[in-house]
Amino acid sequence: MTARWGWMAEAMARKRVAILISGRGSNMAALIEAAKDPAYPADISLVVSNVPDAGGLEVAKASGIPTEVVDHKLFGTDRAAFERALQAMLERYRIEIVCLAGFMRILTADFVGQWQGRMLNIHPALLPQFKGLDTHRRAIEAKTKVHGATVHFVVPEMDSGPTVLQGAVEVQPEDTEATLAARVLAIEHRIYPQALKMLAEGRCRL
Repeated sequence: MTARWGWMAEAMARKRVAILISGRGSNMAALIEAAKDPAYPADISLVVSNVPDAGGLEVAKASGIPTEVVDHKLFGTDRAAFERALQAMLERYRIEIVCLAGFMRILTADFVGQWQGRMLNIHPALLPQFKGLDTHRRAIEAKTKVHGATVHFVVPEMDSGPTVLQGAVEVQPEDTEATLAARVLAIEHRIYPQALKMLAEGRCRL
């Protein structure tokens, strides 16, 4: 009986999640909001920024989320040292899943390998289209009919991991980069919490 209840308690435990940010953290805020529901299977246990004055840090603090800064500039060009400090931080908080939310650092294969199948990213395009930056401008210039956002597993190759979830919008003839970005951002805020829920519940895996 003890073993049975121990298994049930483990199954019901919320996964400890860290969100990595570099800016205002709007997707971070969407994840925090979703996790306020006690039935949500993930707990936002930590927000880490590589930028000391990132606006998202104050948003996280206002929600009672622990925050930390690992300033990449202090490590110069030593990416491995930066990632060791980041990994130590994640281990200290007993993190089980990592979500990238506007985290503007390219992670090495060694770091990504430590989190294989446990690290998600959101990209403002329907991958494999428009990897990298300026996705909305490029979508308009390419006269794309449908645009959107993708939550995917992180692999060493940028924006190349297997898709977990996508959401799409039609590109309107009158769209500007700003108007298209706003509609895609609303999609991002909807699908990222759904994707994290799927991963925390074990309904998707790499």
